[in-house]
Amino acid sequence: MSHRTPCRILIADDESLIRLDLREMLVHLGYEVVADVGDGQSALDLARKIRPDIVIMDIQMPEIDGITAAGVLTSEQIAPVVLLTAYSDQQLVERAKSAGVVGYLVKPFREAELLPVIELSLTRFAEFTALRSEVGDLKEALESRKVVERAKGVLMDTHGMSEAEAFRRIRKTSMDARKSMKEVAEAILLTYDMERTAENQNDPASG
Repeated sequence: MSHRTPCRILIADDESLIRLDLREMLVHLGYEVVADVGDGQSALDLARKIRPDIVIMDIQMPEIDGITAAGVLTSEQIAPVVLLTAYSDQQLVERAKSAGVVGYLVKPFREAELLPVIELSLTRFAEFTALRSEVGDLKEALESRKVVERAKGVLMDTHGMSEAEAFRRIRKTSMDARKSMKEVAEAILLTYDMERTAENQNDPASG
């Protein structure tokens, strides 16, 4: 894989073997691993200093856990965070979403899983940055993102768009109509719900 300018990645995991494996996989994929650390506080300090393009961080770590660190990195607009987790826990996922986490990798992961998650996380972080510059407030941007994510899902399902295309459509409509992206997303969801309701009412099988 060839990046014109390699994406700079910071790894944070308290298990040195995982850090080593991850570093090898990332380098093999053409990314540049700028550093790897074993605790949350070091990850925060280093990220502030070297400004990586993305941080891949374990949830369970000494000093500061991954979700707390992700919240700080998001609020300071330093870098997107992909969380490493040993299990898929809905409560943790919700907490991570509220902290602005843009991607997840469940251990044990394979090299093939890294590329799509990293690329998608970079795209989502760029979208989130655009949303935040529109509304200014971090909490409001996180709330707007939830609505926009759902609207993107509708556009992807109904029009066969990619995630990036769906976001571009929402953003362009927002600029053309001089409405916020959240308002445009809410309108998409409302239209979709109304169409679904009308379809169900007209379908004899649903009666």
